[in-house]
Amino acid sequence: MCCLVTVGSRRILIDPGLALGYRRHGLLPHPCQIANGIKIRNDIIKAMATATDIIFSHFHGDHIPLLRANPYQLSFKQVPDLLPGARVRLPPAEGLSPRMHRRAVELAELFGSKIKRAGEWLENILNFSNPVPHGAAESGFGSVMMTRIDMGEQVFVHASDIQLLDRTTIEKILSWHPDIVFAAGPPLYLQALSLSMRKQAWENSVRLAADGATLIIDHHLLRSCQGLDWLDNLGRATGKKAYCAADFMNKPRLLLEAERTEFYARLPVPENWHQAYEKGEESPLAFHGPDKLETGILQPVTNTEVCTH
Repeated sequence: MCCLVTVGSRRILIDPGLALGYRRHGLLPHPCQIANGIKIRNDIIKAMATATDIIFSHFHGDHIPLLRANPYQLSFKQVPDLLPGARVRLPPAEGLSPRMHRRAVELAELFGSKIKRAGEWLENILNFSNPVPHGAAESGFGSVMMTRIDMGEQVFVHASDIQLLDRTTIEKILSWHPDIVFAAGPPLYLQALSLSMRKQAWENSVRLAADGATLIIDHHLLRSCQGLDWLDNLGRATGKKAYCAADFMNKPRLLLEAERTEFYARLPVPENWHQAYEKGEESPLAFHGPDKLETGILQPVTNTEVCTH
């Protein structure tokens, strides 16, 4: 969900964090995914170095740098030393679990005087929501802060990890009259996501799409190949294309986490490779590169027929 929004001289970076999903199907990230993660992590670090504003929606490990990061996350050690002119916004600290509160304190110590609680810094360009549920209300996963950016001719809304599961949250987004909405979709890969919750997420996505905004749905949604069906069906139901982030950026769809099992089958990983990688003794570059795309080993996903599970 990390993205950079440029408005005049402002460079507004939201949720600069990275995590590759430590275990899926009992497997650590494939070296192909690790190689992509390294590139994205470097892009995030470069964006942080030139950002005028850095915004964190919540304190989960895939949305923030971490003091105790695993090798597949963004570490405090990788954050640029100098952030000239950057203003760092954190969501309210009330109601956090002990673990999330500890992370909030650690971030505050990392950025020091640059930290501003979102409600303490008001201006025309940026607006922030009160805490909204991370997923369904009373889910137990805490809350997130949404961001509204007035770009002049357009309004952009970043709705991190809402999963489209809470009606009140959707009402808030609509009240902001957005032209572009970037939201985390429902986690279809989880068996705990009930039929009623799936229906609620569908109805909320239809409502957002019907409002006329360009709708970009990603993150949890594309942790399984079912997410591509969801996007295509949403487009058919509303007569309006629903994008994933790759679609919006005109890049190929690479479902590197959803297809982890397939990548291990196509490109077997030597035993103890990850332990050697963590020690700096292995590189994922041998598994990754333009030649892999050309030969179809790292095949862009264009529809769900490519996905085999």
